[in-house]
Amino acid sequence: MFPVTESIGTAVPSRPAPAPPRALAAEAWLPPAAPLPMPQQSLREGRLAPGRPATSPARIGWRRAAIVGSTALLTAGASFGMTQVLRVEGLSLLDLCLLALFVPLFAWIALSSVTAFAGFCVLLARRGNPLGLSASSPLPRLGSRTALLVPTYHEDPARVLAGLQAVYESVAETGQLEAFDFFVLSDSRRPEVVAAEVEQFRALRERLGAEGRLFYRCRSDNRGRKAGNIGDWVQRFGAAYPQFLILDADSVMSGQTLVRLAGAMEAHPGVGVLQTLPRVVNGNTLFARMQQFGGCVYGPVIGHGVAWWHGSESNYWGHNAMIRTEAFAAHAGLPELSGSGPFGGHVLSHDFVEAALIRRAGWAVHLVPELDGSYEEGPPSLSDMMVRDRRWCQGNLQHMKVVGAAGLHWVSRSHMAVGIGHYFTAPMWAMLMLVGLAIPLYHTELAWDGFQLAGFSPVEYWTRHDAERVAWLFGATMLMLFLPKILGYVALLADPAERRGCGGAARVLAGVLIESVLAALMAPIVMFRQSRGVAEVLAGRDSGWEAQQRDDGSVPLSALLGSYGGITLFGVFMGLLAWAVSPGLALWMLPVVAGMVLSIPTVWLTSSRSAGQWLRRHRILCIPEELQPPPVLRRAAELRARG
Repeated sequence: MFPVTESIGTAVPSRPAPAPPRALAAEAWLPPAAPLPMPQQSLREGRLAPGRPATSPARIGWRRAAIVGSTALLTAGASFGMTQVLRVEGLSLLDLCLLALFVPLFAWIALSSVTAFAGFCVLLARRGNPLGLSASSPLPRLGSRTALLVPTYHEDPARVLAGLQAVYESVAETGQLEAFDFFVLSDSRRPEVVAAEVEQFRALRERLGAEGRLFYRCRSDNRGRKAGNIGDWVQRFGAAYPQFLILDADSVMSGQTLVRLAGAMEAHPGVGVLQTLPRVVNGNTLFARMQQFGGCVYGPVIGHGVAWWHGSESNYWGHNAMIRTEAFAAHAGLPELSGSGPFGGHVLSHDFVEAALIRRAGWAVHLVPELDGSYEEGPPSLSDMMVRDRRWCQGNLQHMKVVGAAGLHWVSRSHMAVGIGHYFTAPMWAMLMLVGLAIPLYHTELAWDGFQLAGFSPVEYWTRHDAERVAWLFGATMLMLFLPKILGYVALLADPAERRGCGGAARVLAGVLIESVLAALMAPIVMFRQSRGVAEVLAGRDSGWEAQQRDDGSVPLSALLGSYGGITLFGVFMGLLAWAVSPGLALWMLPVVAGMVLSIPTVWLTSSRSAGQWLRRHRILCIPEELQPPPVLRRAAELRARG
């Protein structure tokens, strides 16, 4: 466990970038100051508030026991089966290494499957949530003010403000615009970007006649990145707003959903965070359409399952969430971590830690997947996703300094542990495959027959002594891997509106198969890049902070060769070497080798807009939001098309 510190003075502070021209800071476009203290929290000291939040579901302990117990039973059964297979020729050190890798990896996929099964049952039963939130219920009448915050960093201002205008107009259609103020919070440093933000904001403010309701601020010091941006707003203006909602630069939310979230905050004073389950939309490339299709089909069973057993100890993802200002200001002031980057300095994946500290103080944190009308966009290509994933890798591994903080709820700790484990599973899968190859090598009498090892086949070795049990283990592992997809598909079939919105049962099945095949081809690439990312973080290499790609996913051939040429050559070498040793070995390594060898055409194809649009014309990998766009999405697309 790494040490923690709450003292900024013991950390190496990040050097702030040069401030934008002061004339462009537009301090006049801000409301009167309403300061709210945001004290720095201690990770060394603190106690979990006694008692459960009032909105905690009844019998939540039994729910968690069912999830953890089922995961443990499934893992124990699979581990016993693997032990019986390995014992045939005696347990060697290699056997124990394989078992040490197999047990946590199987538990990992079993937890996901059990959670998806719980969500599947919740969806079919159509059970309500403890907050009474429903997309079909009448809109509440609000009695307090809510701030909507849009942090931005080197984004296209016209695009960001087009989305904000669509949200503004959607709120106005509810008849409760007077209950909301809107803030664009810029962290941009480039003078040309700041100048464009100012110009676009001025035009939007005049176009909407939103003086006194629409505000803009560009920080002169952007240390702390997004967390520092939000913290600066809380300390300057937070006292004027009982709650606020954060939208990313690519997010939009319907006015009705905003009103329902604000109403839930008013009705449940013990709630600190309400996190929606955003739908991924506006995908044009094949990769982006895969992401949004997967989120639409598989996301609901996972989201409802997570909400079912997390209860009032759910997580916060940094955007598309309503937050109680009092709880955030009093308990989410993050310390800087001791040491230099990448583990030291300000907390990168701040949202997990903020949620844990808010829950530590006794406030409830809920995921509310029942609400629709919450949207975001995904990366257009695998390359863009891996750039973002590298930053998340560093942020999640940094949680090794936080997961042991004093007073956190065990479910809050589990969120961080899962985030950390997500990145360690990639090298663990690679090691599992290598150890699974080394064991037959160790136990086989090797004899060269020309240029190959006579009779050497890992597949034959593993099925020779106990073929039935090996087949059972393989089948159980595959079932755990694919069960969330199967359950998501079945749950979608049970919802006629969603089924029609995705193109019908046959087209959805075709989409599931296409997405699964492409995901399998990309899995070795992701495994390689994530393993390298973990190694880079552990070696002290920082990820940096770059603007994200939003629309065009096309990747030039030179960039493809530079990014994936090495893994392609490595895959070719491993494939030829495996075949030279034994056709059986080549068969064993085929799934991984194929993904590596085909990495360039796979990334090129999935980054293609034409491939994505061809599938859209045939209504494959479709989602309801593109066949029948909700008004807020339709309006945002219309405004963005105008430029």
